[in-house]
Amino acid sequence: MTETSAGPGAGMAIELARFRIHEGAEARLLAERPAMVAALRERFPGCLAAYLTREDDGGWLDVLLWRGRAEAEEAARLVDTVPACREWFRHIAESGGVRHVEVVHASPWEG
Repeated sequence: MTETSAGPGAGMAIELARFRIHEGAEARLLAERPAMVAALRERFPGCLAAYLTREDDGGWLDVLLWRGRAEAEEAARLVDTVPACREWFRHIAESGGVRHVEVVHASPWEG
């Protein structure tokens, strides 16, 4: 059976942001993450989840789940207007770009 855009999760979007951080910034990056994510969610309630990952090459990948692509794209345009986000971004030495992908099917599990 082939899933279609009418399946569970249809309409949601995932934001993928790759970056590298400044030498010695990891502890502060992680310590400030909860406040940054809380401020992001307060300003952009369409953000449903946020996962910060470290890649094998030492880079980072931020993965955010959004209720819809329009909300994700709006947040990407306006995120620098959120002071906690702007402060957190100071740890980023090099951006690998941000992209959005459409969720065409999801199978979330709880717990």
